[in-house]
Amino acid sequence: MNFFYTLNAKKLKQLSLILIISFFTAVFLYSGSLSILPVFSTEDGPKAIYKGEKGIALTFNVGWGDEKAEPILEELEKQDVDSATFFLSGAWAERHPELVEKIVKKGYEIGSLGYAYSDYSEMEEKEIRKDILKAQDVFQKLNIKDIKLLRVPTGHFDKKTLAVADKIGLTVVHWSVNSQDWRNPGVDEIIKNTSSSKKGDIILLHASDSAKQTKEALPSIIKELKGKGEFVTVSELIANGDTKTTLIP
Repeated sequence: MNFFYTLNAKKLKQLSLILIISFFTAVFLYSGSLSILPVFSTEDGPKAIYKGEKGIALTFNVGWGDEKAEPILEELEKQDVDSATFFLSGAWAERHPELVEKIVKKGYEIGSLGYAYSDYSEMEEKEIRKDILKAQDVFQKLNIKDIKLLRVPTGHFDKKTLAVADKIGLTVVHWSVNSQDWRNPGVDEIIKNTSSSKKGDIILLHASDSAKQTKEALPSIIKELKGKGEFVTVSELIANGDTKTTLIP
């Protein structure tokens, strides 16, 4: 009889150990899945938007170059895309006022990419503020007075960046779908990278000269996505429904 109780106790301890290990493994995996979400916010403070509710937002970063932006504008017009958001660096806009004017005339939205395309995560708050405000001055001089959106250069940011942008009155916009077009992986790969997009997604594309294959990929991207939802600007996407964020670790 004692042997029976000893055996049962041993099995019970083993079962308890297995349950404890399983619990902590589940917690670890869940926590890990949270840590890879693609945007950040402070718990009670300013937030960065990476996804909306209705519509699909095509967004184009333009940081430098003289050749790729205009052909992409022409391709969007050819494909009857009336809504898109262009995040422009102040330095690029300063050198290309005629293209900035063309973006505005075509009815596309303009957001800020800062001025000098610097990594904000490696800068002090006062430096971040100076770079953002320098870009805002450029846009003011180009008669663009209603910029409310900021995409952080390089995509790297933290709590201090969110705080600075919030004080200036800007909403930080990240993305939920990354085309990886700046890597020039091939037209088919860029199309594949955006093919899973759906309503509410903010898609990252580029119109800088480093992105050499974006224009060629656009017709197929647009054809694929037109069947999934209406193209909207980021501001329209934000206004149309709930937006999604997650916490900075």
